[in-house]
Formats: sequence, C-alpha cells, structure tokens
Amino acid sequence: MSDDPETARQIAELALDSRPLLVLDVDDVLLEFVGPFTRYIQSNEHEIAFGSFRLRGNIKHRPSGELASDERVAQFIADFFAAQADWQIEVDGAAEAVAGLARHAEIVLLTAMPHAHRSVRRELLDSLGFPYPLLTTETAKGPAIRALRGDHHRPVAFVDDIPRNLLSARESVADAHLFNLMAMPSLRQLLPPLPSDIAVVDQWSEAGPMIARALGFAR
Repeated sequence: MSDDPETARQIAELALDSRPLLVLDVDDVLLEFVGPFTRYIQSNEHEIAFGSFRLRGNIKHRPSGELASDERVAQFIADFFAAQADWQIEVDGAAEAVAGLARHAEIVLLTAMPHAHRSVRRELLDSLGFPYPLLTTETAKGPAIRALRGDHHRPVAFVDDIPRNLLSARESVADAHLFNLMAMPSLRQLLPPLPSDIAVVDQWSEAGPMIARALGFAR
C-alpha cells in the first residue's frame, strides 16, 4: 500500500480495474502551475528568479530584494492551493488527449499536495474536463502507483514533471512506462539529465500517441 495512510484509504475506495493503468500528475501536467503561481506571488509583491528547479530559495520580496524564508514560501504554496481555482488553467491539449486515452485505460490522477486541498482541486479538475479519480499524497508517489496497479500484471504508464517522482515510480514498478512532461519546457534546462528510459515530451499532442503505444492500444 501507499506509505501515506490517507492515500491508501483513497486507493481502497476505487473500484477494481484490470485495464491498462495511466497515472497522471496534476501540476504542470494537467493544470498550469509555475506560470499561475508566478503571477500569484507577483500580486503579493514577490517574484521568482529560477536559479534551480525549486521554489524555496528562489522567491524574493520585490521591494526589498530579501529572500523569502522557507516558512513564507510554504505559506505562499498553501494559500495558492486554497485559491487555485482563481489561477490555474488546463495545460494546452491535456483534456482532449486524456479523454481519448480514457476510452482504453484506467485514468487516475495523483497529485502531491496536502490532503486538505483535495476537495478544492476536485472541483477545479471537474470544471476543466478531468473527471477522473483524484488521489492526494504527502509522501513518495511510487508506492501509491504500485498499490494502484494491484494484483493485475497490467501495463502502467506514469506522467510527471518532477524527476524524483518518476524515479520513485520506477523503484516501485520497475516496468512502468515513464514520461516527463512539463507545461513550461524551458525549465527543463534546470533539471539534471534524465535516465534514458524516461521519455521526454513537451506537449500533449506528442504525449498522447506515445502513451497509447506504451500501454498497448492504438489511439
């Protein structure tokens, strides 16, 4: 089961399914995050200057130039998730591509965020055309993906923008098909080189057919 008891509880609520499994991250895979979050903190007199692929250590108070503390950044993130419906929009082409894949695969959304924000995210995803089961987790994603696969030795694909989540999936489900998709591909230059078994894609028009082939059906 998942290392997160609440995530395990959410997984247990799902109906058993033997179709190919497609697990999707949400932020910067289905919903834009970096762009909206940047605009959000700008509205709060702060700015991001990405020197690394992380928020902590890269946010400054615009008038003073003072670096925001880790606690302040954490509060920004929490406040943004509470107001996400006012800021986040669909990643271009995501809803259409996933709907096509959903005709042949079980789709599960797995987002790394505090469980307290699950209901707000659920409403936003529904409004933007993503009616698929939503899981939240506050720990590594790999164990949750292994639990989702269950006892069926079915094909699994996982799409995420953050390398550590993809590597966690590979550790837990060795034969998973892994895809790195980023709503803002320019940030990929801040990442270390990805292992060769992780497919790098920049848009859903490219990712959809690749995922369909990986899971064994034509799209």
